[in-house]
Amino acid sequence: MPSDNKIEPSIKDPHASVLPRAAEKILDVARDLFYRQGIRAIGVDEIVKRAGVTKPSLYRSFPSKDELAASYLRQYDLEFWERFDEAVHAHPGNPRTQINAFLARVGKRTQKSDYRGCGMTNAAIEYPEHGHPARVVSEANKQELRRRLRAMATAMGAADSDTLGDGLLLLIEGAYISGQLFGLGGPAGTVARNADLLIEASLKK
Repeated sequence: MPSDNKIEPSIKDPHASVLPRAAEKILDVARDLFYRQGIRAIGVDEIVKRAGVTKPSLYRSFPSKDELAASYLRQYDLEFWERFDEAVHAHPGNPRTQINAFLARVGKRTQKSDYRGCGMTNAAIEYPEHGHPARVVSEANKQELRRRLRAMATAMGAADSDTLGDGLLLLIEGAYISGQLFGLGGPAGTVARNADLLIEASLKK
């Protein structure tokens, strides 16, 4: 099991180190469209048109749209853990401050006009089938986040660390959704402060 302060992405993109130029363009375009409009709402015709490539080029790199969606989410997963890892390593040995730093950035992102929440959460909503490639990536990301938050709650000395960890996870997921509903000035902007209040209450004797 990886240490709590070391981020090891749960799922690696098999295309990441060998993507040819056309595949990179396809994935970049798909990432933007999938995040902003939803995976199901976008067809391969729109992707190849915007990428300036042909359908055969797409299917040479990605056997199906489902695999393209999974590749987008694997990339999203890597970038998510890079951001999380940055907050962790900026405050070694201080999980409370690590969480606060990570969530402060989340709160800022939720206030942007083009914010569309968490790509992982969105994909899980779009694909209720547990074996779907996109959902598999999303579930792995969320399970790992839950594990890490619980471990950080333990490191803080919480008497009921699992409940605190899960409470933090619920706050994070709530920020992802409410950020899309309320936008600028909405409650998601205070997610770091609310998380710290929850931590403070959980650490009181």
